[in-house]
Amino acid sequence: MTIEEVKEKAFAMPITNPAYNKADIRFVNREMIIIAYKTDIEILKKIVPEPLLPASDIVLYEWIRMPDSSGLGSYMESGQVIPVTYKGKPGSYTHSMYLDNLPGIIAGREVMGFPKVWGTPRLDLRDECFVGALDYSGVRVATGTMAYKQSELPLEIVSKGFETPNFVLKSIPHVDGTPRILELVRFSPINVKVKGAWAGSASLELHPHCMAPVSQLPVKEVVGGTHILADMTLTAGEVVHDYLADE
Repeated sequence: MTIEEVKEKAFAMPITNPAYNKADIRFVNREMIIIAYKTDIEILKKIVPEPLLPASDIVLYEWIRMPDSSGLGSYMESGQVIPVTYKGKPGSYTHSMYLDNLPGIIAGREVMGFPKVWGTPRLDLRDECFVGALDYSGVRVATGTMAYKQSELPLEIVSKGFETPNFVLKSIPHVDGTPRILELVRFSPINVKVKGAWAGSASLELHPHCMAPVSQLPVKEVVGGTHILADMTLTAGEVVHDYLADE
């Protein structure tokens, strides 16, 4: 390849056979179980990167079933999201993500900066409740339950919630191991269609693991659960803070 051809083809690794598509990702029938719980606010202050600030002592633990994801297929995801503020306005910061889909891991990390790593999440409907589980290398690190469709939520209010911006911390190293890219990225899903939303009682257990430290945000009190079924599209984000700009 000539230098011009290399530049023209460059998009993702490997350059001759990218691990994921370049197009936006459309999720159909994306099912989310979100368990809100209280944790230690001092721990949150140490984890949330400036210029973001924790909004409270609340953490959202999620299980997400994505049966129809354009370019990625069908997979499961689980992790923690922290409500934050950015310049005084509300948002959410994605702290951890574990999923069972390699293209989803690579695309999420390389393009947007999602903190995605391999894990084995499960979400099952057993009798009158959902049971979520996350295993890492065969060891259980999270277990959650939520009552099935206990109380219906207004779709317009839930839809409005998707307009709240999300933030991730993108870090890509140089060949010598120092940061080459270190950015705070903001994004929001578009073309959101909420098909159903419910609230219900919930429980959550987090277990210590050296490589999947979800329990470092300990559960003090479970606030409740939310179940959402929706279609949405994930498109390009924007860099709102470049940590290396001054250098």
